[in-house]
Amino acid sequence: MRIFDPHIHMTSRTTDDYERMAAAGVRALVEPAFWLGQPRTSAASFVDYFDALIGWEPFRAGQFGIRHHATIALNPKEANDPRCRPVLDLLPRYLDKDGVVAVGEIGYDSMTPEEDEAFAAQLALAVEYDLPALVHTPHRDKARGTRRSLDVVGESGIDPGRVVIDHLNEVTVELVRDTGCWLGFSIYPETKMSPPRMVELLRRYGTDRMLVNSAADWGRSDPLLTRATGEAMLAAGFSADDVDRVLWRNPVEFYGRSGRLDLPADPAPDAATAGDAPTAGDAPTVGTTFAGNSILRGGS
Repeated sequence: MRIFDPHIHMTSRTTDDYERMAAAGVRALVEPAFWLGQPRTSAASFVDYFDALIGWEPFRAGQFGIRHHATIALNPKEANDPRCRPVLDLLPRYLDKDGVVAVGEIGYDSMTPEEDEAFAAQLALAVEYDLPALVHTPHRDKARGTRRSLDVVGESGIDPGRVVIDHLNEVTVELVRDTGCWLGFSIYPETKMSPPRMVELLRRYGTDRMLVNSAADWGRSDPLLTRATGEAMLAAGFSADDVDRVLWRNPVEFYGRSGRLDLPADPAPDAATAGDAPTAGDAPTVGTTFAGNSILRGGS
């Protein structure tokens, strides 16, 4: 089972998580820019954060043969903070970077006028830079937020096939299904979606344009729930090809529209049965450094 996690916040995870993910079959991922849990006090703090997303995190992932990509944006929650609004002017610097495969997360948190403005402006950047867009639907009043998100996407002129509407569930999936947009689902231990619920949606709606992610932020989450979803699919009678479509080929197809994916030429076989975690292509070996730092502590 080869896995491409299309939405996972590795800044919130430990290096041990990377090791576990590689052993479970994760070969590639996308880390979207998001809210870190407390307000940032200036746009300058985003510079260091974005630099880490395109520098340190790809290095850390590469220690375990995982290809790391990022999406860059001013997230919806902080779009309401006037101290963070200048971030919109910083984005072009990063949207040209090779490892940046989409504009995101953008969309809604509380559906304020400030979020409307930031959402529209960043969809315009996605069109200008010929990048896909990752749209965050709000945790509250999700159906209304999903409808409103689709309206803004429609007004932007972006090709719906270059947009994923994320954090969907049973209530919102039909709102998106026939729009041409991709459908994103976050699998969590308690909130959002679970593997059994995801299997039922795949049984009902099929595997086309479906993206399954772990999100795995600083809350209670699990970066191996993509693997658990694949196993639940197999147990429910889906074929190995169905699993490969959902967990690998779909995210490759969607983010491949950026023209910037960096994938291993021959993804290794299932590491859960093959033994050691793989190395992929030119991934750095353990013991190398990034900006003078390594993932090792206190040892050789």
